[in-house]
Amino acid sequence: MSGYGGGGYGGGGGGYRGGGGGGGYGGGGGGYRGGGGGYGGGGGGGYGGGGGGYGGGGYGGGGGGYGGGGYGGGGGFGGGDQLDNLQLQKQDWSKDVTEFTKDFYVEHPNVVARSEADVMAFRKENEMTIEGTDIPKPVTSFEEASFPDYVLKEIQKAGYEKPTPIQAQGWPMALKGRDMIGLAETGSGKTASFLLPAIVHINAQPYLQRGDGPIVLVLAPTRELAQQIEEESKKFGYSSRIQSCCVYGGASKGPQINKLRRGVEICIATPGRLLDLLNMGSTNLRRVTYLVLDEADRMLDMGFEPQIKTILSQIRPDRQTLLWSATWPKEVAGIAAAYLTNPYKVTVGSQELRANPNIKQHVEMCQEYDKYKKLIGILEKEMNGPDKKKVMIFVDTKRNADQITRDLRTESWPALSIHGDKSQGERDWVLAEFKQGRHPILVATDVASRGIDVKDIGVVVNFAFPGSVEDYVHRIGRTGRAGAKGTSYSFMTQNNSKLARELVQVMRDANQEISPELQQMAHQSRGGGGGGRYGRGYGYGGGRRFGGGGGRRFGGGGGGYGGGGGHKKW
Repeated sequence: MSGYGGGGYGGGGGGYRGGGGGGGYGGGGGGYRGGGGGYGGGGGGGYGGGGGGYGGGGYGGGGGGYGGGGYGGGGGFGGGDQLDNLQLQKQDWSKDVTEFTKDFYVEHPNVVARSEADVMAFRKENEMTIEGTDIPKPVTSFEEASFPDYVLKEIQKAGYEKPTPIQAQGWPMALKGRDMIGLAETGSGKTASFLLPAIVHINAQPYLQRGDGPIVLVLAPTRELAQQIEEESKKFGYSSRIQSCCVYGGASKGPQINKLRRGVEICIATPGRLLDLLNMGSTNLRRVTYLVLDEADRMLDMGFEPQIKTILSQIRPDRQTLLWSATWPKEVAGIAAAYLTNPYKVTVGSQELRANPNIKQHVEMCQEYDKYKKLIGILEKEMNGPDKKKVMIFVDTKRNADQITRDLRTESWPALSIHGDKSQGERDWVLAEFKQGRHPILVATDVASRGIDVKDIGVVVNFAFPGSVEDYVHRIGRTGRAGAKGTSYSFMTQNNSKLARELVQVMRDANQEISPELQQMAHQSRGGGGGGRYGRGYGYGGGRRFGGGGGRRFGGGGGGYGGGGGHKKW
């Protein structure tokens, strides 16, 4: 029976760690740095040289790496000179503007009768804080939200039992037609918080005419999140025959353009691709009267602020704007102050950095070269039981994501990776395999993981510790959702010592056990890192293990994606 391993992901002739393809530890004929493809040299495409290493046509170099057509370069994700080349018309909102309605809220008799004491008790119980004037009371059922029958029908079909806290307060706010800010974590029900009022908003507007753009625009940071929002949009808009379109980079523009030109009421978009289509004249935003900025903090983290501002300049200023974010940094507050008018603000949960107490946190001090062995131990412990857990492993680079996945597959672990260099088809397939449990181990970079909402992840592993404790809390929060228990494992080296004190505080607040080693690191740390017992070593972050062509961990040539005749471990 053909398994996951054999001559598959990690290569045929060279086995798990070695050999094949002319490349040993330092490569071909040339030792550690030289010759035919070793660590730094020559022809074979070693780490820094020749035909495709880090500096020459590879990650950072000429032929299309990080700086040249890659993530940030000429034709890439965020841009290069994309904004400089735009030829968008300046909009004149004083003429030819379609009138629209945006206040649809009718307070249910049960809500009218709800006392102020009951309202305050509800908000306190759900750790909810509110700001603004003329704030509507929260609702406690779908019927109390005064949704039309066609919306209630879709809610019932979806099997929802009662509103989540953010929906209970967010729906009345959105239905009143006011701008609003919602601060809530992923998994809190925020997507339905803005989509259901959007359906009501659309059905109150004049029908689209030929050449009109969408009525509702949702901006999201990643294609995965955009696709998930589109799935929900199709579900809730089905009975109203509302059409939606999802536009994002990494996929062909043709089908996206065709759908937009046929007319859609809802457009869910990543900023870069939407600007491309606007610049091409494939759509326009003159009919947009309901705008959603979803995961605004992540969009700004990813450098989309200039694109967002350009897009907003194409939308009428009297629109309704809803801004959603998990955190409230000054950059998000600045966007809200500039583009929202007299908004409501609702926060669910504390804005203090806090980890979910349902997650059992393990933090292990180690050297870089010990990490892989520790990872295998975790997988053997967590995945060999009767319940097949999904495991999400965070790494720091695309290269490491692929490398660790190769190594795991060579040992017959059902792992796949996701990162920014994957094609859209690959990303969709990998996510489907992970969600359905056929490949329950996902190795991911931070950027690629944003917007992935998989509800039943059992274990999170921080193979590479994140750059901040805030990101740590966000990462481990992918497990332990909806009241379930979860487990996280994080590997720390001396290079992460500057985060130790804050990490210890977060763990204490969540009643977690703290190892003596971590306590000692927190005590000794003075904001610096590097060196010492837990220093860099030669691990996945660079150094010996990467070797040259066919080197130690990269394995030899040959072998297909999942091929070979290896034994099946899982």
